[in-house]
Amino acid sequence: MYGQTNCFVLPTAEYGVFQMNNGEAFICSYRSALNMVMQELGPKTKNEDGEDCPVQLSTVKGSDLLGTPLSAPLAKYSTVYALPLLTISMGKGTGIVTSVPADAPDDYAALKDWKTRQNWRDQYGVKEEWCVPFEVVPIIRIEDMPEWGDEAAAYLCESMKIDSHKQKDKLTEAKKLCYNKGFYQGKMIIGPYAGKTVQEAKPLVRKDLIDAGLAIKYYEPEGLVVSR
Repeated sequence: MYGQTNCFVLPTAEYGVFQMNNGEAFICSYRSALNMVMQELGPKTKNEDGEDCPVQLSTVKGSDLLGTPLSAPLAKYSTVYALPLLTISMGKGTGIVTSVPADAPDDYAALKDWKTRQNWRDQYGVKEEWCVPFEVVPIIRIEDMPEWGDEAAAYLCESMKIDSHKQKDKLTEAKKLCYNKGFYQGKMIIGPYAGKTVQEAKPLVRKDLIDAGLAIKYYEPEGLVVSR
């Protein structure tokens, strides 16, 4: 992803390694892997109750994924690393979070924490080389908000006095501001779609990644769905 500096995992979580189509294996939460096989993204098997389930090859602790070197498509950095994010919910998404700190306040706050808090790095075994050298990569400019510059997340975190990724309420507010302005009014300043609005560029980048075999279509509801 454009602007990616790292990815985040939940160190206390248990992830699975699941068989997917085309001989690939994904590391993600069991819940999301089950969703994927229901969307025919991977083979199914049966559990002990006779119910459809994904083919699980192994399990891995989130803490064991920390420091894993990764290749992130479209990123400036040829190698990025897995870092801890203590606020990840295993009840939505895959449990693996890409980090674009230029325009995501949660990502900016978390990356800043790991870059500046030696005691946190020591606690989780995070090495300096996994985070300290990685600077924010600007990708979007919101022209009618010049004071935000090319790093909206940094501006909002500083102006709202957010100094930790654990400040959920403030970060939720900052995220809403940043994403709404960025999606509808922001313009790309990087890549082949520079000059297009984020709203225009997003489906084009999505198609490029899928066509190149670097991404898949995956769907989830935005919130909890309860059967009547």
